[in-house]
Amino acid sequence: MRSPLRPLTRRGLLTGTLGSAALLATAGTLAGCGTKGAQQTEAGCKSDDLSATERKLAFSNWPQYMDVDEKDESKRPSLDAFIAKSGIQVTYTEDVNDNNEFFGKVQNQLAGCQATGRDIMVLTDWMAARMIRLGWIQKLDKSKMPNVEANLLPSLRNRSFDPDSQLAIPWQSGLAGLAYNGKVTKEIRTVDELLTKPELKGKVTALSEMRDTMGLLLQSNGHDPANFTAAQFDDALAKLKKAVDSKQIRKFTGNDYAPDLAKGDIAACIGWSGDVIQLSFEDEKIKFVVPESGVMLWSDNMLVPNKASHKANAEELMNYYYDPVVAAKLAAYVNYICPVKGAQAEMEKIDPDLASNPLIFPDEPMLSKSKVFMALDEKQEKEYETKFQQVIGA
Repeated sequence: MRSPLRPLTRRGLLTGTLGSAALLATAGTLAGCGTKGAQQTEAGCKSDDLSATERKLAFSNWPQYMDVDEKDESKRPSLDAFIAKSGIQVTYTEDVNDNNEFFGKVQNQLAGCQATGRDIMVLTDWMAARMIRLGWIQKLDKSKMPNVEANLLPSLRNRSFDPDSQLAIPWQSGLAGLAYNGKVTKEIRTVDELLTKPELKGKVTALSEMRDTMGLLLQSNGHDPANFTAAQFDDALAKLKKAVDSKQIRKFTGNDYAPDLAKGDIAACIGWSGDVIQLSFEDEKIKFVVPESGVMLWSDNMLVPNKASHKANAEELMNYYYDPVVAAKLAAYVNYICPVKGAQAEMEKIDPDLASNPLIFPDEPMLSKSKVFMALDEKQEKEYETKFQQVIGA
């Protein structure tokens, strides 16, 4: 029951429609995240939960991130089953196309302790960390989510921005690593090969997502992307700059690298596991590689913003999606890393090939090489993002 290749719209700090000037402007706006009045506290911004009397829920997610019926794309089987089972009416909107763009949509309301009209929003680790830092996210009641407590993968617990898993619950996860097209190049095993092999010159792309590209470069220098110094960041950035200046790297992309990799217009790249797994269904010569030095693990997280008035309903949905049976159905469609323990056994019943795919159910050796990028404070975020954009946008 493999899904056909779908538009690769899910992942990217900024979509390919934004140029380097916009990226630099985005980096410049980060300083505004801490402006007076933006920071909220639990005591100062209280939210009323109307879930007991209002059985409804507004859910904002990325495109292509929910299972749909192949015969009728207006139907979402797992979500429809939740609605039927719980009696909670879910308004599901695919209005998260980019983390920074979405931040701009909700920034004024959340900075002013006002409702966004959303009960769940799905955002990537670093944006979740920023919103948590600003005090914009409601704390969840773990007692109402026993499936999450029991089944969240160990590798996704104790994250620096949410050590107790009370604010951000992974929806799906993925890896940033290397990818290559075996029709146009031999196997690539390391970041250094990608950045220095003469035969790859001008045929390489890297990601415009700073944490993924720089995380891999930090690892290639023997440093820990979950705990590094400014000097170590600068060393890794100098390595990247050298590859840019030598024209080894052709360009930096969101997930629009995927068609070029499929066609062989580029030979190898830094890419995301979810994109590459879809491409490999069509062409087995396209491979995802966990570099010898390590791989970056990221998640898109379900968050309940301040003033959302259906938190208990949101917790019920989160708990539902952490049932391994439901999680396997979702994973069979979206093809990202399933964050739910026990879903692999359920996937055996749906599609044994997917159940054995390490890009959906990574094994321990792969997970042991994975790191989540360090949570940055406001000053670090602005400094590192600006330095990175100056190198990639030149």
